[in-house]
Amino acid sequence: MNTIEIISNTITFVKETLKNAEGGHDFFHVERVYKNAIAIAKQEKNADEFIVALGALLHDIADSKFYDGDETVGPKKARAFLECQNVEEPQIVHVIKIIENISFKGGNFEQKFKSLELDIIQDADRLDAIGAIGIARCFNYGGFKNRALYNPEIPPNLNMTKEEYKKSKAPTINHFYEKLLLLKDKMNTATGKLLAEQRHQFMEQFLEQFYQEWNASV
Repeated sequence: MNTIEIISNTITFVKETLKNAEGGHDFFHVERVYKNAIAIAKQEKNADEFIVALGALLHDIADSKFYDGDETVGPKKARAFLECQNVEEPQIVHVIKIIENISFKGGNFEQKFKSLELDIIQDADRLDAIGAIGIARCFNYGGFKNRALYNPEIPPNLNMTKEEYKKSKAPTINHFYEKLLLLKDKMNTATGKLLAEQRHQFMEQFLEQFYQEWNASV
């Protein structure tokens, strides 16, 4: 089986697996990350586009936030699928390590693995968490979790542990300060940094407008 067939089969597998997923973590999210990752990979020298494709497509195959925080489900599902596709073991290991290390996890997570392919996919995933799409996903997930839009009496917590971050029930606006506005300075690649700048500015404009309307400013 060649790489084109494996990637096609992976797309089919992910689309089927995520057909009932929450709107911010569905196949369309994966598709956007995949497309951005491939675009960034073409700008970076020596990137393995096969690993980038598989890692991007499988990075959210079982997001731990929808599995009671169990971070082993995604890697297990990805491995089982890749083995069925007869992907070579070193490539499977690389993809699994990408899945295990891509997440933000409150910003205080010590990444235990590093590769150019992870850098690229992480940038693509973070790009989808900011800008107009990021804002839409943020409020979609907040609604999914029945969180308040905003509460001036609950300030953002910028020093959460990984566990506190995972269990947070704070208003959705807080998430901008606890994650989204921090991502611009956490981008890995030159292309990712360039793309993140404009999306970051859009979020700042949105927040300025949001507070004007919240405070009934005229």
